Amino acid sequence: MRMSDNPSIRYQITPSSRPGFTRYSRLHEDHARNRTVLLAPERAYELDPISLEVLQNIDGATTINNLCQRLAEKFTAPLEIITRDVIQLLQGLSDKRLLQEGLNPLTKKTVSGNKQNDAGYLPGPTGLLAELTHRCPLQCPYCSNPLELERVTSEMSAAEWAETFRQAASIGALQLHLSGGEPTARRDLEEILGHAVEAGLYTNLITSAVLLSKDQLSRLANIGLDHIQISIQDVVEENSDLISGYKGALEKKYAVARWARELGIGLTINAPIHRKNIMNLEKIIEFAVEVDAQRIEIAHIQYYAWAQKNRAALIPTKEIFLETVNIVEAAKQRLIGVLNFDFVIHDYYASRPKKCTGGWGQSIIVVTPSGTALPCHAAQTLPGLTFDNVKDQPLSKIWETSSAFNAYRGLEWMKEPCRSCDRRELDYGGCRCQAYAFSQDPAATDPACALSSDHTTFAALAEHEAYAPAPAFIYRRYDALSKNKN
Repeated sequence: MRMSDNPSIRYQITPSSRPGFTRYSRLHEDHARNRTVLLAPERAYELDPISLEVLQNIDGATTINNLCQRLAEKFTAPLEIITRDVIQLLQGLSDKRLLQEGLNPLTKKTVSGNKQNDAGYLPGPTGLLAELTHRCPLQCPYCSNPLELERVTSEMSAAEWAETFRQAASIGALQLHLSGGEPTARRDLEEILGHAVEAGLYTNLITSAVLLSKDQLSRLANIGLDHIQISIQDVVEENSDLISGYKGALEKKYAVARWARELGIGLTINAPIHRKNIMNLEKIIEFAVEVDAQRIEIAHIQYYAWAQKNRAALIPTKEIFLETVNIVEAAKQRLIGVLNFDFVIHDYYASRPKKCTGGWGQSIIVVTPSGTALPCHAAQTLPGLTFDNVKDQPLSKIWETSSAFNAYRGLEWMKEPCRSCDRRELDYGGCRCQAYAFSQDPAATDPACALSSDHTTFAALAEHEAYAPAPAFIYRRYDALSKNKN
C-alpha cells in the first residue's frame, strides 16, 4: 500500500518491499564538499559509502530481497546481515516519509549540483533564505521580519535573484528557502523558482498559502518546486483570524495543503506556538495528520523583531509550556512513520541556549528583499555591523570576508562564562540578537543560559508577563509602529 493511500499507516520495509524515493527526496552531488547527500524537505542527510550504495540501487521496482542478494555477492557478506542492515536503513528513511512503495509517477529527474562552467567550489552556506518581499496579507504579531519593513520599490528583480541563486549554488548551498513576507505576492514567483531549479537548489516555499490558487501551485510543481511549508496560526477559525489579522485564512490553508499532496509536493505544517494558540496544540497536530503532512514544526516563539514588540501578549506560562513538551513527546511516539516533528522549546524557560541559526555565519545566509546579506534574520538589530549587498559584492566574498559574517564566528569574540564553557562549540553562546536585546551587549551570554548573569532576571520577566493580562497585539503592518508608540 502506498503512503498516499492512507497517511495514517506506517510504510513498513520488508524483504518483499519495492521502495523508491518520493517526488520530494533525491540524491544530490555536493561538489562543494565532495560528497553525495540525500536532499529532503529542509534537510541534507550525509551518507556513508554503504548507505549510498543502497540508495543508488532503490528504484521502486527492485525488491529488498533482490537488492540484498546483489549486495551480498558484491561485498562477499552474509545475506542475513546485509538484509538486516538494509531494512534498518530504509525503515529509518521511510519513517521520515522519504520513501514509498513503487515508483512515484510524479517523480522528476532534476539537474542537481552541477558545476557552473567548471568553476571551483568553495565550502560555504548549506542554506540560503531568500526573503523575496516583505509584503504580506497577514499581519502576524510574531513575524520575524524587521520592524522597518522594506518597500516593494527596493525589491530585487528575478534576474538579480537568479544570479544570487547561481552564486549560492557555486559555493555549496543545497537548500533554498523562498520566504517573505509572503513570497507568493511576487508576480514573478514562477520565473524566480525556475532560476532556482536551474541552479540545482532544493526548493522550499515558505508561505501563508492564502494567495495561492490550485493552478498556480500546479505550475510551481511542474517547474520543480520540491516542498511547501504552510504556516498555521491556529486551527480554530476565529482564533486564526484574530492572530493573523486576516479573515478566512484557515479554509484556504486546508485546501492548499491538500493540493500539495495531490501534486506530490513535500508538505510541512509550521505552527508558531504562543499564549493565544497553545491550548490548541493537539488539534494543530491532528490537522497536520489530516492533511497528510510529512513534517510539523512546532516552534515556541523566538522573541525578536515583531515578537519582541508583542512579547507580553504572546508569552505563555511555564506550566502551560511544559504541557506542550509532554504533548509533543506523546505524539512523536504515536505517529512514528506518519508525522515527523521539529520542536523548538521556549527560550525563557530553558536552561541552555540554542545555537544561533546553526552557528553565526556557519550554515545559513539570509538575503533581504533589497539584497542585503545577513548571518541571521535579526542581525540588523545589532550595533556596529556593516552588511554587504549581493548586488554589489559576490556572495562568496560576503560569506568569507564580510565583517558582519565574521563578527561572531568561532570562539575568539566570546566572553566568560562562554569562553571556558565545555558547550561553547555546541551552542556558540546562543543567540546574539537575544543577548543584545536583553543586555545591550551582543557578545554577552544568551540570557536563556542558566550560566548567564542575566538568566534570573530573564526568567522573572517571563513569569511576570505570562501571568499578567495580555495586552492587545501590535499587528505587523507598515504603519503599525507609527500608530503604536509604546
